[in-house]
Amino acid sequence: MRTTPQHASKIIALAIAVGSLFTGQLAAQTNYPIKPIRIVVPFAAGGTTDILARAVGAELQKAWGQSVVIDNRGGAGGNIGTDLVAKSPADGYTLLMGTVGTHGINQALYAQGGGRLPFDPIKDFAPVTLVASVPNVLVLNPAFSAKYKIQTAQDLVKHLKANPGKVNMASSGNGTSIHLAGELFKTMTGTYMVHFPYRGSAPALGDMLGGTMDVMFDNLPSALPHIKAGKLKALGLTSNKVSVALPGAPTLSAALSMPSYEASSWFGILAPAGTPKEVVNKL
Repeated sequence: MRTTPQHASKIIALAIAVGSLFTGQLAAQTNYPIKPIRIVVPFAAGGTTDILARAVGAELQKAWGQSVVIDNRGGAGGNIGTDLVAKSPADGYTLLMGTVGTHGINQALYAQGGGRLPFDPIKDFAPVTLVASVPNVLVLNPAFSAKYKIQTAQDLVKHLKANPGKVNMASSGNGTSIHLAGELFKTMTGTYMVHFPYRGSAPALGDMLGGTMDVMFDNLPSALPHIKAGKLKALGLTSNKVSVALPGAPTLSAALSMPSYEASSWFGILAPAGTPKEVVNKL
């Protein structure tokens, strides 16, 4: 086929346009970030996921001089906020503070597709970095503890076995590590508590402090201030090692002679799949 001068000029114009677009995209990636960044927290404000996101956001803002907005989108065990990020533009300006729940547990609890788990936790995300790994802690409302003279994990198990279904257990949502730490505890001790899922750790802790809830397994960072203030009573850690953050608190595995009991949590930053490698590496 012969190429006319008019045809050739169109090809050249198209090549220039494509080249300009590529150059512009490359420049945007190199200069990233050039506008505010949003970190989606798939749980309510005040929990450990939120605490960590705000700490990371503050450091990013300090390093780059761009605003970092924390966007709390709780619900469905973290699935609502996670799905939002999965479907966001892959440009590095919408990130997720993911958890062991959103990216480890939920895919086993929710059937993918059909509106239940509308994202693939592996294929739909570009992992950026692990942020933290923390133990959970078993805490009681102090009034509940005093009323039934529960001072140790052994005391709690004894009370639960004598009162099946009469103790309320709060969690940050169905399928979270907090929820499953409690379910594993119930299974291994042969006890039963009534589970009440919330839209995050903070509202669950609110009812724990108010006396509506009796027992909770919470991430240590969000429970620690209340434990130190005497507003919650800690019975033990769900990790297989003690923590310097809570001296004197035993592990539940040691306290109850359950060597295989362990239920810790991890948190990490993720971006939508397809986010340029240059941006992921800079993050």
